[in-house]
Amino acid sequence: MLRSRDAIVRSRTLLINHVRGIVKSSGARLPSCSADSFAHKAAPAIPERLRTALLPILETTGSLTHQIHKFDEQSERLCQDRYPETKLLRAISGRLTALGYILTLESPDRFRRSREVGPALGLVPRRDQSGDRDPQLRIIKTGDAYMRRLLVGSA
Repeated sequence: MLRSRDAIVRSRTLLINHVRGIVKSSGARLPSCSADSFAHKAAPAIPERLRTALLPILETTGSLTHQIHKFDEQSERLCQDRYPETKLLRAISGRLTALGYILTLESPDRFRRSREVGPALGLVPRRDQSGDRDPQLRIIKTGDAYMRRLLVGSA
């Protein structure tokens, strides 16, 4: 469910960027607004010559927003009913990150120490030790990319 929601959010973002790009290349601008309200606020600002091409995309964007809200409701029920351990994490990071964290790690017994969780998610720096040099490089990016994206976004 979390990955399906993520796919819909990314699709909606692509469509919003497409509409903004087409309108901008025609010399007009759309008002700034949230992704949730984009379909309603952008429709009146679209130039007349682009309406037939872009209004169906705005309808699709509105439909995707509705689906995202449905996924949000489902994840809220899932957190409350099936995964009550997310309650502590939700205070810090939010519902989606907390649920993704619990589902990705499955059982806390998998890790002997809390320091083992970071490497399992790919959140440790790559090392290149040679002689006197020990530069800190980018993170290793192994493990679950979606969970890493949620954690970095929460940070």
